[in-house]
Amino acid sequence: MAKVAGVSISSVSRALNGNTSNADMVARVNAAVREVGYVPSVVAQSLKTRHTGQVAFAMEDIGNAAYLEMVRRIQPTLRDEGYRLLLHSTAADVEDELGVLASLSQNYVDGLILCPLRVTDRHVEALRQTAVPVVVIGLLPDDVPVDNVRADSRVGAQLAVEHLAEAGARRIAFIDGPLDTVPGRARYDGYRRGLAAVGQEADDALIRFTDFRFDAGRETARELLTQHPGIDAVLGANDLIAMGALHALRELGRDVPGDVRVVGMDDTPLAATSFPPLSSVSLGSADRGRIAAELLLRRLDGDDAPPERVTVPPSLTVRESSR
Repeated sequence: MAKVAGVSISSVSRALNGNTSNADMVARVNAAVREVGYVPSVVAQSLKTRHTGQVAFAMEDIGNAAYLEMVRRIQPTLRDEGYRLLLHSTAADVEDELGVLASLSQNYVDGLILCPLRVTDRHVEALRQTAVPVVVIGLLPDDVPVDNVRADSRVGAQLAVEHLAEAGARRIAFIDGPLDTVPGRARYDGYRRGLAAVGQEADDALIRFTDFRFDAGRETARELLTQHPGIDAVLGANDLIAMGALHALRELGRDVPGDVRVVGMDDTPLAATSFPPLSSVSLGSADRGRIAAELLLRRLDGDDAPPERVTVPPSLTVRESSR
């Protein structure tokens, strides 16, 4: 490009970076830029300015509709402020998540939104030493110095159990995700709390732990309902598990909600389009994504206020599966 403009390489650099008052040279360089179709290297600029204009979002599975709802709010919020969003699926692998946190020192992004299923002592230590601003969607210890957006899964699961009991259910089964995950533990505690609130005793025979996936919900529900045909309600720890339970019930010839009522959690768009439409507890995925993006933007703008803890309250949407 220097050859096309008829100036030196250093003159091109000064013109492109606004470090010259020579109007004729700037005009010649700009004309050369248009002629050769030159696009400045973002990588090179980021090395110089330490600003990439990019933010990463690391979550367990981009195919999960709850995370898609977050992305749909995170991306436009960041885009309006000039940032691009990079997505990274971790498969809930602790080493992968720790690797993402460690890589922040390489300045490939300006900030990170992290949504881990498990929070270990190593997560906490890494979060204390992050090279760029980080916001965590999920439950964190209060002394971890990063912004944190939370759902109240315990209250959400309790709402679901109370609804099922009010609808007449007396044998409420629960299909949960792994108990060593943050949402798995919280939803299990909420299920038991809900049973206590309606005067029912928890029966461990009606509780199963599996993965937060459709196929896991389907297989687990089929086994559970075959072993305990008296079950009259199923709470799935997310919509994927609950939809798996709907399929298992159909395969077993059980009517929903006539024989068994079903409720899920997350209230993703899938819930309203299932057959029958699935009752589900909204944990505010879209709101959590938006709030996380807004908190991160404040940090990127230089806000050094103490970390914020924001809890998004749950709400229950009752549809045909539990009426």
